[in-house]
Amino acid sequence: MTIFLITITVFALTIAAMAVGVIFSNRRIQGSCGGLANMSDEFGKPMCECGKKPGECGTDPLI
Repeated sequence: MTIFLITITVFALTIAAMAVGVIFSNRRIQGSCGGLANMSDEFGKPMCECGKKPGECGTDPLI
């Protein structure tokens, strides 16, 4: 039981340290594609359903 409590404490401290690091870095969290702002047009509609930049959908021969 002691090892379990130590493990939970270590994980909680690690998550808290990561959260503090994000807060103090003062940057926006972005998705893997650069954020949702890059994925919509001026009307808020998605520009490309495949998740790539506009004009690149359907160019992959594996799709």
